[in-house]
Amino acid sequence: MFHVKQSYEKPRNLTDKAEKYYDIIVIGAGHAGIEASCAAEKMGFRVGIVTMDINAIGRMSCNPAIGGTAKGHLVKEIDALGGVMGILADETGIQFKMLNKSKGPAVWSPRCQSDKNLYSLHAAEHLKGRDGLTIIQDMVKEILVGEFEGDGDYKYFVKGIKTELGYEYSCRSVIITSGTFLNAIMHTGRNTVEGGRMDERSATGLSECLRKMGFVTGRLKTGTPPRLDKNTIDFSKTEIQPGDKNPTPFSFRTILDKKKFPAQKQIDCFLTHTNEQTHDILRTGFDDSPMFTGRIKGIGPRYCPSIEDKISRFSDKPRHQIFLEPETLDGDTIYMNGFSTSLPFEVQEKAARTVPGLENVQLLKQGYAVEYDFFPTFQIFPTLETKIVSGLYNAGQINGTSGYEEAAAQGLAAGINSALKLLKKEPFILKRNEAYIGVLIDDLIIKVPDEPYRMFTSSAEYRLLLRQDNADLRLMERGRELGLVEEKYLNYLNDKRALIEEGVKYFKSHTISPGSVNAMLNDKNSSPISQNDFLSNILRRSEVSIKDLISLETFTGNGLAEELKKHDDALAQIEIEIKYEGYIRRQEEQAESFEKNENLKIPQNFKYEKIKSISSEALDKLMKIKPRSIGQAARIAGVRPSDISAILIYMRK
Repeated sequence: MFHVKQSYEKPRNLTDKAEKYYDIIVIGAGHAGIEASCAAEKMGFRVGIVTMDINAIGRMSCNPAIGGTAKGHLVKEIDALGGVMGILADETGIQFKMLNKSKGPAVWSPRCQSDKNLYSLHAAEHLKGRDGLTIIQDMVKEILVGEFEGDGDYKYFVKGIKTELGYEYSCRSVIITSGTFLNAIMHTGRNTVEGGRMDERSATGLSECLRKMGFVTGRLKTGTPPRLDKNTIDFSKTEIQPGDKNPTPFSFRTILDKKKFPAQKQIDCFLTHTNEQTHDILRTGFDDSPMFTGRIKGIGPRYCPSIEDKISRFSDKPRHQIFLEPETLDGDTIYMNGFSTSLPFEVQEKAARTVPGLENVQLLKQGYAVEYDFFPTFQIFPTLETKIVSGLYNAGQINGTSGYEEAAAQGLAAGINSALKLLKKEPFILKRNEAYIGVLIDDLIIKVPDEPYRMFTSSAEYRLLLRQDNADLRLMERGRELGLVEEKYLNYLNDKRALIEEGVKYFKSHTISPGSVNAMLNDKNSSPISQNDFLSNILRRSEVSIKDLISLETFTGNGLAEELKKHDDALAQIEIEIKYEGYIRRQEEQAESFEKNENLKIPQNFKYEKIKSISSEALDKLMKIKPRSIGQAARIAGVRPSDISAILIYMRK
């Protein structure tokens, strides 16, 4: 049943245990909170999710888009494990596009522009439809804890929460997914107001509660651009950016359940550019900029800078890209992607009107920066559980990340691990050679970001193995083991895997004659063959695709070819495996070497201070981060090879 406790009225007769007790409580109903609560509920636990505004569930604070370079990989992995972000994207996407298709398959990344209103509505419906999940509208002010007396270095254990309305809820685990709301302040020019999002309150009390327990907090900053009135834009002066004609869905369930896709009307986005006049006007606002005057103490995202930061850092560039992206199907707001700013409103408006197509534009909402508390990640384990409080997990922007997808990936991991701990089962930790989610969490643990962390394909050493197209092959079995993926989907996956293996074997073992293939090769400007050659050799040519081959007359009536024509995803896997076989084998060998150090586990209570030869810098970082393996210890900046050798010698003793 769907329960909502309105903030203006206390619920009566709070005597039933179900109203006061939950196994797991999730604080925040953004992208991380949605994944955490859904995963924990699906694993059999009673979950309460607390949000300050039930109408803001899954709200897209910034760009209403899902995926993009590397971020799309995260969404596909979330989906393969049984998460919900891919489903929501497919249900609400109004433009789908596979990015980087001109490059190799390791960096192909799906992206969709979503209708932000539909996304929030569908997200809320996904939560409401879960029997074991209760939505509570309130603000959490305090984590209730007891003194920890068991094994481990914890000081406390979770007992429950206390809210702004004065309610206390008992629970065994809490997951904090507070986004940008902890002690949040919004900046526009010299104007400063409390709030984590336009027209939404700041969350107070929780940071102070955690600091009293011994947690360390920091400040980060993010921003958003103005929203424009599409009726005041001359789109004829911009470049049309269409979506894919035959788009690829994010979720395997969209395909297998034969859902309508795309589910929504598809639209175009548009490209324009700033110019020197734009930059000159923006510079006039620098004296009032909270970023340049020092009023913003938090560090902003390096790879998604504000427009004022761009023209300051890249003063030699005469222009910057501006993408004009509709936020909804039935509304008039256009997202001005590339123009994030906290400059005074009048400067934003004047500068925007120098951009081609925007000469008469009206701003519907001003851009602003938001500064908020985060908790440096040396305070959490790879499970995302905190090191001070047993049963307390942090996920999303509270860990110093940026982006919906990074938040959702952490939320899923935290929800799974919270449930597994209550079940007294081994934790769920993905390694760097298994998933982008593994790269993300490992980076958070060993690098401890001091600026908002963003996922990139370049962050993954084994990215040719961790492609977006094989996320299901890599991770769906793990999702099934956790109880998050239904058996019917795993059966389909096994059939697909068998078809791929059969196809690869066929192309490597069968030959084709010159008479059967040379006409096609000539059409593709590829050199003809003079004698029979293996199909795999023909397929390795950059000009030739697998669809070119199986469309040849010689394959008419071939049972395997006819079956493959029905399965584009299997076809794509066969083609990639054959074309990039040498590169894939090399990365697999590197991954095997990586596994050796990852399998050398370091006990959590390891006494680094007893090793006299370790450098003081390494000692400080090792004791703070507490790496779980020799491989992870070796990736910590400041830990030298000699330090690793000393640890190995001490471990043998």
